[in-house]
Amino acid sequence: MANGVTQIRRSVMALALPVTVSSLLQRTEGIVAVFLVGGLGAVPIAAVGLGQLLAFIASTLVSGLSVGTNVIVAQLWGARRRHDAGQAARHFLALSIAVSLVLMAGGVSLNHFAMRLLGAAPEVIALSLPYSTLIFLVIPFTVLLQVLSSILQGTGNTKTPMYAMIVVNVLHILIAFPLIYGHWGFPALGVQGAAIAVGIAESAGTLYLGLRCLPLLQRSQRVRWDLFRTMWQVGAPVSGERIVQQAGILAYTKIVLLYGTVSYAAHQVGLSIESLSFLPGYGFAIAAATMVGQSIGARKYTRAKLENWEANRLAIGIMSAMGLVFFFFPYALLRAFTSDESVIELGTLFLKIVALIQIPLALTMVLAGSLRGAGDTHFIMVATTIGMWAVRVPIALITGVWLHLGIFYVWVAMIADWTLRMGLMLWRYRSERWKAIQVIR
Repeated sequence: MANGVTQIRRSVMALALPVTVSSLLQRTEGIVAVFLVGGLGAVPIAAVGLGQLLAFIASTLVSGLSVGTNVIVAQLWGARRRHDAGQAARHFLALSIAVSLVLMAGGVSLNHFAMRLLGAAPEVIALSLPYSTLIFLVIPFTVLLQVLSSILQGTGNTKTPMYAMIVVNVLHILIAFPLIYGHWGFPALGVQGAAIAVGIAESAGTLYLGLRCLPLLQRSQRVRWDLFRTMWQVGAPVSGERIVQQAGILAYTKIVLLYGTVSYAAHQVGLSIESLSFLPGYGFAIAAATMVGQSIGARKYTRAKLENWEANRLAIGIMSAMGLVFFFFPYALLRAFTSDESVIELGTLFLKIVALIQIPLALTMVLAGSLRGAGDTHFIMVATTIGMWAVRVPIALITGVWLHLGIFYVWVAMIADWTLRMGLMLWRYRSERWKAIQVIR
């Protein structure tokens, strides 16, 4: 038994570490783009940031496609139905191409309207519009990169997507710098050069993953509508969950903005630092989804429980350690981002608060990953809706807008939100209702 647990622990780590690195690299791509145009001034920075925001919103709409692909492929793979898994991968790739083309058309035609709706300044819109248009023209590569990664992760291969993201990041830097500033014989294209670099880098990453996925794909004599129905059942709640989460974050951020620039700056810098703990949490969540999905596909429920336990234990250990760093060394972390003492003072309070939610956050993320692996995505959407819109936003409204209390009370709403979500996830998982969900038949 001890050897079995040790083996599961090693498997969880082997799956989680590459996903963590991939997530870090994915986040780095956007940060590097903003950093590289920084020398052009504030307006180009705002233009790139606005374009990235619109692309992120569009990608959120199809997040269910990548998660659904991971869950369905993992369960079929675990059930040793490799041919069906290959057919599912082929069908979902075709679906992702169709959906990405719709996103491309919608983004190109509506990006100007969206920028005006968000209240961007005319000079920012003028510069962001060509950048955003190029980003949406290449968004099929962004979507395919996610779905191809999910296919491979579903089979237990998380290293290849990590290598793809390394390729994407290296190419992006090598191409973006000369295209933005006109070095090495290239024309100086400014922010448009940054968008072109994203397109070339992500197309290269997509090609690399596509070639690695090619042996897995299986032809089908007919259209497998059953696979599309399963995708809808698993993936639609995931997209709904992400939309609910992002809408709630937007409303919550607007309340934080009422406290002024310093409070908002402290909030944003604090979130950037806290995101360091999200990355391993996300890695363990994907590892849990993949391993639990494969075990459920093989009808090995006891093993699925052990995998969930090990993923939770490891995530709690790492994120608790990071929470201790946030609580006891906030000044050193904040000083790396800003020299403004007023921002550091408030940021210290923020980091001490988020330090307290690292255990609830770890449990929520990994349990959600395990439930996704079982196909129980509808409950996760319900839990997210309750936590965000019945707890966090109302508490922030009451304390911040109606009672005019300090920013501390608005930030405390995050503790209530994640603690409730943790409780709901624990209740759902321990009820074992996820065992009755049939993703594959």
